[in-house]
Amino acid sequence: MREERNFWRGKRVFVTGHTGFKGTWLAKMLTLLGAEVTGYALRPLTEEGQRVYEQLELGTLSDIDGDIRDFEKLSQAVRAARPEIVLHLAAQPLVLESYRSPRMTYETNVMGTVNILESIRRSGGVRSFLNVTTDKVYHNREWCWGYRENEPLDGFDPYSNSKSCSELVTHSYQSSFFSDGETAISTARAGNVIGGGDFSANRILPDCIRAASRGERIEVRNPNSTRPYQHVLEPLAAYLMIARRQYEDHSYAGWYNVGPDDCDCVTTGDLATLFCKAWGDGASWETKHLDAPHEANFLKLDSTKLKTTFGWQPRWHIGTAIEKTVEWAKAWQQGIPAGKIMERQIKEFLERETTDDETGNA
Repeated sequence: MREERNFWRGKRVFVTGHTGFKGTWLAKMLTLLGAEVTGYALRPLTEEGQRVYEQLELGTLSDIDGDIRDFEKLSQAVRAARPEIVLHLAAQPLVLESYRSPRMTYETNVMGTVNILESIRRSGGVRSFLNVTTDKVYHNREWCWGYRENEPLDGFDPYSNSKSCSELVTHSYQSSFFSDGETAISTARAGNVIGGGDFSANRILPDCIRAASRGERIEVRNPNSTRPYQHVLEPLAAYLMIARRQYEDHSYAGWYNVGPDDCDCVTTGDLATLFCKAWGDGASWETKHLDAPHEANFLKLDSTKLKTTFGWQPRWHIGTAIEKTVEWAKAWQQGIPAGKIMERQIKEFLERETTDDETGNA
């Protein structure tokens, strides 16, 4: 943690999407590390999300209420902030919502990426840019092995496809406008994340928490689907590592998978079982068949490049990740402010130098 604090202290960092699930954790982490953060995002979509954000205790963070699709406002905000590092998280992040609102999804995820890159190009001075995408950018053949960074990009649904397009936009801008090496540009493709503070609909852990809190059986729609699950702090720490290392040495710029180890790629049913064990109080789940749009049955990332390039290793395996999510949720129900819970878990995570021995698999 000392090395991270020494680097980030006083750095001017611009974060898009800082009010979302990942964004709130990232904003809290950066402020704890002493960065001078400017956040640009719309307000949280849920009442619970707004309450979490209001309780973060973000100190001197400069909070801008803005839409990533509004180029003029975004560009002005970037010029005023004069960031050295930009972390782009703003997105429409839900597969099912992308079926309901495909145009908005593409406007946000594709043109939003164009807007932030164009803002950086016009303002100048940014040394490190990271675009956060998803494991779903790959053309998914339902293989049993993990996708590598050189695999074809072609997400199926509007969300996944829009993030594939966001990757291509980033590659084009890097080649067309940033090839002089003044700004190091990378993308990070993360797997499914879990953790406290996620109140989204149609996500497995938030659905589990809502049902268990009401004493109801958890409904799981795709119990045999395999996904690479990881605690939200895992990819966030990797994003900061990539942004820092390419800031120091631009040769590290590139495209990186940020996924868990194979032992943490579990079925949705196994995830629900692990949750019920961690929650206690007789929590249980059942299969609920829904007439829902297409979602992949098997998806896994190969993170060898990240590991060999930076020596990165996951710190919390799936069992610990679920325990920390349950710990957060129960503390929240007891009225403990979100900022206090997050600060405790962030410090515990950053101070852990090695991976857990346990996997927590069912």
